[in-house]
Amino acid sequence: MARPKPAIIFIFITLFLDIFGIGVIVPVLPKLVEQLQGGDVQAAAHSVGWLGALYALMQFLFSPVLGSLSDRFGRRPVILFSLLGSGIDYLVLAWAPTIGWLYLARAVSGITAANFSAASAYIADVTPPEKRAAGFGMIGAAFGLGFIAGPAIGGVLGHYGLRVPFLVAAGITLLNWLYGAFVLPESLAPENRRPFHWESAHPLKALHALTRWPLVSALAGTHFLTMLAGNIYPCLWVLYTGHRYGWESRQVGISLALVGVLAAIVQGGLASRILKVIGERRGVFVGLIAMAVAMTCYGAAPLGWMVYGIIVIGSLAGIGSPATQSIISRAVPADEQGAVQGALNSITSVSGILAPLVWTSLFSVAIDPKHSFGIPGLPFFMAGLVSLAAALLAWRAFRRSPVVEGQVS
Repeated sequence: MARPKPAIIFIFITLFLDIFGIGVIVPVLPKLVEQLQGGDVQAAAHSVGWLGALYALMQFLFSPVLGSLSDRFGRRPVILFSLLGSGIDYLVLAWAPTIGWLYLARAVSGITAANFSAASAYIADVTPPEKRAAGFGMIGAAFGLGFIAGPAIGGVLGHYGLRVPFLVAAGITLLNWLYGAFVLPESLAPENRRPFHWESAHPLKALHALTRWPLVSALAGTHFLTMLAGNIYPCLWVLYTGHRYGWESRQVGISLALVGVLAAIVQGGLASRILKVIGERRGVFVGLIAMAVAMTCYGAAPLGWMVYGIIVIGSLAGIGSPATQSIISRAVPADEQGAVQGALNSITSVSGILAPLVWTSLFSVAIDPKHSFGIPGLPFFMAGLVSLAAALLAWRAFRRSPVVEGQVS
């Protein structure tokens, strides 16, 4: 079995490159869709939304399958399979002659997007319970760093051709797959493997299976509401800051880079230090309250420069997610980590399907002159309430299932 530190470093690199590959195509995918649809901006916007929903739907349906397969055959083959699928997806996107090929590529990519659930299970395998919050925090740090570098480089590469970023993303992902094929050790010990059952791989049954652990099922609800609130950023950030503050791509890029830097700092090391002092259960509440305060402030801020200060406050929300995941991982046996992480990834996918519909629709109503609202920040106020609802669910969960830090519930 791999020693914890080298294994986590590899997983960190893998996830960073994965997010980097996704980020590289973010600035150019809408333009490519527009090009393939003859320059029709309205049709392109519609298609981009459906492409995102299709990706999230495939994740929802197949994450439990791949999570359960990782419990049967190990984390290594699932991670390598997902990397290979992502690399092929980018190549298809690079050479897609019609919009239909983009839908096919996004569906395949959603099916193979098991990196996060398998990586979470890998971390649970190779880290002792008291260090899992730090391990899960590295996932957030990888996301933050990839989120900084990917869109910036993708925007530069897009000047040389809309398809160039896709080729670069494919090359990086496939090189990472090749590296992992030679280097990545297996983390799941043979004695901790279990037979594959379709019942645990069915997305709805996988979610229902979480009810076997009351603490896990309750915190799964917290996880869902947290993801639903947090997904307001990719759905609405550009539209909201452009409408309310007149921000252009430069200001948007600077603000998103700050979000990424702070996410890397908080989840890459600061979160684990804070959690050692206050404990994981309190860490869940600190993260969710920080998110609720930040969302409320975003909705109320009358001037654009205030947003940068709010981003700093909002970065403390990054404490909550690794704390929640650590508690959940300690509440289930070693041979079911993959299935549970797959179910959580499905919950994340459901939030990814619903969030664009909820937040963009609410924003449209909030700024519509036909209505009397006139409150462009209304979606952020609602996201703040959702964050508080998540905290309430966590509070009820801890009251019903008391946990001693570092022990399994």
